[in-house]
Amino acid sequence: MVMPSSDVKDAARSFSNADIGALAHLYRAEVYRSTIWRTRLDNTTNWSVVTLGIALSITFSSREASPLPLVLVGILVSLFLVLEARRYRYFNVWRARARWMETHFYAPMLREGDLHTEDGWQDTLAEDYLRPRYHISFLRAIGRRLRRNYVWILLIQTVAYAGKIIIHPAPVSGFSELAARAAVGPLPGEAVLVCGLFYNLAWIGTAVITLQMDKASHRHTRDSAAMG
Repeated sequence: MVMPSSDVKDAARSFSNADIGALAHLYRAEVYRSTIWRTRLDNTTNWSVVTLGIALSITFSSREASPLPLVLVGILVSLFLVLEARRYRYFNVWRARARWMETHFYAPMLREGDLHTEDGWQDTLAEDYLRPRYHISFLRAIGRRLRRNYVWILLIQTVAYAGKIIIHPAPVSGFSELAARAAVGPLPGEAVLVCGLFYNLAWIGTAVITLQMDKASHRHTRDSAAMG
């Protein structure tokens, strides 16, 4: 005999005490895992801040010190950003699951005093456990970490580098002198400045493009059967 659709929904929404206890332990596990990966995110950010601080100390230690450490630190910061984006994709899996249970199980329980929740949320969560996957792309992960943390690190690096070649050992008198100070070994200063311009434009473009990608994704996943 086929069960009426209303009975199917009621059966899907009802939880025994044992089910509620299991979900509570599952929620605690997901929060714990997201906390661990959140700590790993903080580690790479701290590495970026420390390396930038070392580069600033070396570059501004004297008027004759080279600005090259501020150029090289950009490579390290970019590497740390890539590592942090990779870690963020893992963190986002655990965070999304915990948030999913908060919004579809605990919040309705607190608001209505019972377990009447949205249809299909259990199936979505179960599917995520049966077939685990990343909820965002690697590019979007880079964009999120860039907008939230690394934009300030890269901004300080750029301002410090520009300030160094402009004021040390004396204020520049023209563009030719600025280009001469920016030269790195056999590379002419003009080429270094152009590379720096593209370097910053690339990060700005990444931040803007991924922001639009996030907005588009959120518009398409507002239904109750989507996670991430």
